[in-house]
Amino acid sequence: MDGAKEMGIRNVSSICSLTKLDDHELSCLLEKPRLNIERQRSFDERSLSELPTILTRETYDNYDNMHSPCGRSCIDTPASFGGNSFNPHPIVAEAWEALRRSLVYFRGQPVGTIAAYHHASEEVLNYDQVFVRDFVPSALAFLMNGEPEIVKNFLLKTLQLQGWEKKIDRFKLGEGAMPASFKVLHDPVRKLETIVADFGESAIGRVAPVDSGFWWIILLRAYTKSTGDLSLAERPECQKGIRLILMLCLAEGFDTFPTLLCADGCSMIDRRMDVYGYPIEIQALFYMALRCALVMLKHDGEGKDCIERIEKRLHALNFHMRSYFWLDFQQLNDIYRYKTEEYSHTAVNKFNVIPDSIPDWIFDFMPMRGGYFVGNVSPARMDFRWFCLGNCIAILSSLATPEQSMAIMDLIEARWDELVGEMPLKIAYPAIESHEWRIITGCDPKNTRWSYHNGGSWPVLLWLLTAACIKTGRPQIARQAIDLAETRLLKDGWPEYYDGKLGRFIGKQARKYQTWSIAGYLVAKMMLEDPSHLGMISLEEDKQRKPLIKRSSSWNC
Repeated sequence: MDGAKEMGIRNVSSICSLTKLDDHELSCLLEKPRLNIERQRSFDERSLSELPTILTRETYDNYDNMHSPCGRSCIDTPASFGGNSFNPHPIVAEAWEALRRSLVYFRGQPVGTIAAYHHASEEVLNYDQVFVRDFVPSALAFLMNGEPEIVKNFLLKTLQLQGWEKKIDRFKLGEGAMPASFKVLHDPVRKLETIVADFGESAIGRVAPVDSGFWWIILLRAYTKSTGDLSLAERPECQKGIRLILMLCLAEGFDTFPTLLCADGCSMIDRRMDVYGYPIEIQALFYMALRCALVMLKHDGEGKDCIERIEKRLHALNFHMRSYFWLDFQQLNDIYRYKTEEYSHTAVNKFNVIPDSIPDWIFDFMPMRGGYFVGNVSPARMDFRWFCLGNCIAILSSLATPEQSMAIMDLIEARWDELVGEMPLKIAYPAIESHEWRIITGCDPKNTRWSYHNGGSWPVLLWLLTAACIKTGRPQIARQAIDLAETRLLKDGWPEYYDGKLGRFIGKQARKYQTWSIAGYLVAKMMLEDPSHLGMISLEEDKQRKPLIKRSSSWNC
């Protein structure tokens, strides 16, 4: 217990039990008055670390129905030092200490974690702020460790910020927009604390985040699944917050696609990287947020209307993404043989993609077994690049079919050196170089080849890879990636990203003690040790809406 105390682990009562709700039951319960019923921990809710290492596919299919302990995972906890033989890696304690050092307090309550805690850096920029997307792995780590209060505080505080009037110069943003980040300002003279939020008006490039609202909805569901506390999601302000976020995205206009049109720099890839249009990261997060909202919205007047719109959009988005964003060897061969300038609804080449635009690298990169969701699809253009976050979220949200999910894992294994390398994990592959780099990035000195978002390696992506591996029954892939990370992460000072084709070098402008690098590692470790945690961040396939994915009758002609 002394060892646990040194790590800063908070004791949690063993009375705190698991909830036994799948998403359908959760949705139903939001419509009914709750009863105070004592819940008992069932066999299905026990840590899967107690089960044999080799699990069947059926076992992994049931992860989505499992609930994460309201207490803690066995890793880095008092319980793990007793009857469990699991021996935590020496850097786990250091990671927890660093994560707690990044906590931000507002009026005595923890409300988030700063982006990076780097003493040596004189140029702080906005790394001393709480970012919505950055806080997600920190939130998951605290939930898995039985500390939900900070997550609840964060959700409520960002919800308050959503209600602020949002202006950039003289232009007003949509009512539902969530901030990219916020900062707590302390006035020692007046003894006041205030919060300043950034909705894009201070960001490099002045781009508002599209993904913040999606991550907020996803985290709200994770909190509900982890704690069994339905009261937060059913609060009127939370119900309104969900609706406002989605109303921005579900508005009908001139777009003929169910995907969401986005600018460069509106997501984790927050600089110009030629992802304008329909980037896979945003589409996958959009899909997941829609599905999470579907089970948390009440079927009252406003909620019912929003639910109906979600249902229609999900059906169309599901078909569009699985059909047109998916690429495997057979599909690549079909595109290679496309005819162009086809007219009418019977066209095979619906987006008029010119076969000569297929980059040379893809022919060697695509294995016979394996596949992935490409980076972007829009008129006359297909971005064939691999983007890690979008593909992992596609697996976790069940946007990918079970077969597609397994194919993504096959691709990662087949192209390990390219996508994982010596320090996990490539955010995008391949890098943009030479004259193309100058045109596309605007000669951005931070996004040089194999650096930052242009093919850099990001340790935070470990938690997403681990979750995807567990869901597909391939935990050994995650284990290999985590083992690689453990050789250097602490020694290198938990950097933001790594540079180089294999990720050998600490990023040229990478901040040290990057909070989501720390939290991403902890979440990956805890999830691998107790896979039942997957339930808070994974969605099972919606069998009621599961369509037979068929393109037009002329597709294979």
